[in-house]
Amino acid sequence: MSRVSRSTGGRPSRFRLNSDGRRHPVENVLSVVTLVCGLVAFVSVFIPGAHAVGAWLGTVGFVGGLYSQYVSATTAERSLNIVGIVASFVGVAFGIYHGGFYP
Repeated sequence: MSRVSRSTGGRPSRFRLNSDGRRHPVENVLSVVTLVCGLVAFVSVFIPGAHAVGAWLGTVGFVGGLYSQYVSATTAERSLNIVGIVASFVGVAFGIYHGGFYP
């Protein structure tokens, strides 16, 4: 109970992937890569000429995100994974709709 009532000492809270106090370098990298692939795939939705980029990065982000979700250790990693997986799915779906995997 002492952890709950303890003050942070005036420090601003930061977003941390290692909320359990241990290091998870592989899981952190997988989560960030999933998020980046998903965001790039999602942005390519708005550029129909970039359908191949969206389809490939969406596929990589979706499959990598599922594996990253499987091995994730903290809630923050899981949150990034879900955002990346959903963005990747939207990117790959629209990438296939606009022309598929090859230009």
